[in-house]
Amino acid sequence: MTRASEPVIRVEGLSKRYRIGERVARYRTLRESLTGALRRPFGRRAADGADLVWALRDVSFEVPRGEILGVIGRNGAGKSTLLKVLSGITCPTEGTVRIHGRVVSLLEVGTGFHPELTGRENVYLNGAILGMRRAEMDRRFDDIVAFAQVERFVDTPVKHYSSGMYFRLAFAVAAHLSPEVVLVDEVLAVGDAEFQRKCLGKMGEAARQARTVLFVSHNMGAISAFCHRVVYLANGQVRAIGTPDAIVAQYLADVFGDDRTDLAELRGAGYGRTLRFTAIDLAADDGANVAFGAPLRFRVTLRSDVSAQELSLGASVFSVTGTCVGTLFTRERFAMAPGEARTFSLTLAGARLAPGSYYASVSVGHGGRDGGRLDFDLVVGRPAFHVLPMSPSGEAIADWNPAWGAIVFEDTRLQAEPG
Repeated sequence: MTRASEPVIRVEGLSKRYRIGERVARYRTLRESLTGALRRPFGRRAADGADLVWALRDVSFEVPRGEILGVIGRNGAGKSTLLKVLSGITCPTEGTVRIHGRVVSLLEVGTGFHPELTGRENVYLNGAILGMRRAEMDRRFDDIVAFAQVERFVDTPVKHYSSGMYFRLAFAVAAHLSPEVVLVDEVLAVGDAEFQRKCLGKMGEAARQARTVLFVSHNMGAISAFCHRVVYLANGQVRAIGTPDAIVAQYLADVFGDDRTDLAELRGAGYGRTLRFTAIDLAADDGANVAFGAPLRFRVTLRSDVSAQELSLGASVFSVTGTCVGTLFTRERFAMAPGEARTFSLTLAGARLAPGSYYASVSVGHGGRDGGRLDFDLVVGRPAFHVLPMSPSGEAIADWNPAWGAIVFEDTRLQAEPG
């Protein structure tokens, strides 16, 4: 097997078990320990009531050089645990992991940074950990700082950085230090749209340079657009491996087709801590069916643990392949008091979605299309609905070709200009 064809990552029979509910024993004196040993020289350890949970179970796959492998699944499916095992943060209970080359991990905001050191010092520290020479780091430093957009704060301790600054610098370091393997968990969870675009561009560039990327995300559009293959994890096991279109479609059918799915499983990582959706439903007379051209009406219920002002709702609609069809933000602003629950109706009118299946994401936060958006909660996949090939007035478009897109523009008049 040549070096080019040899897998960069090989995972065989990987399992990871955790003990939950285990009571931590108090510290004992030497006298107490000796007394206990003499009283029970042949005794067995008492049961502590802990439960065993398999976060991963018999996971196997290979990743060749230069591939971007997407990892998808519901919250709690084992995605983050898999990346932690691959990065060496935690050890597997069973199975083996073989990785050839240097690995950079971006598993959560600030991974690998020392909070007391400045941005400059952390950049050089991470380079040294990866075996980079000082002269090489000097050549790349300006590009790293410019990419992260932290020029004004590069000599400030990173403990004073916002979460967005923290992540931008961490990703910039990983993207510019030329590791053979990059492990990324939810790269689209932090940063504005422009920085997210730069991140995805860097991942594509890494693959073209024969580097390998493992990309965990709830953004099915990004998974479909940038990944060569996708692993679908469910309950710690590999449910399917294949092309992005096939695996994303299977995942969406499993998750969004089940109205019993708890909102917590559809909530983005880190959201819903102080202000959260407790119910999101489609307000339709025909269950999950919507007539072509009819307005979409969502009914959402919010509950807040804190006082929050100037809030707005946002909603995006996605096709079954994960492509975002459109997004809106409400102009109206509202407030929430601690312990308050409120229900709102959100109407999306004039979209003229083509016949087919769709799902929505709903958010609550500050800002909108007029500036940066900061969300308190984000739920992706609720509600799911079907647009019927018949309008309320009887207009039929049953022969709509999906290749024509997800929006049906209104018929327009053709006028011949005078010659």
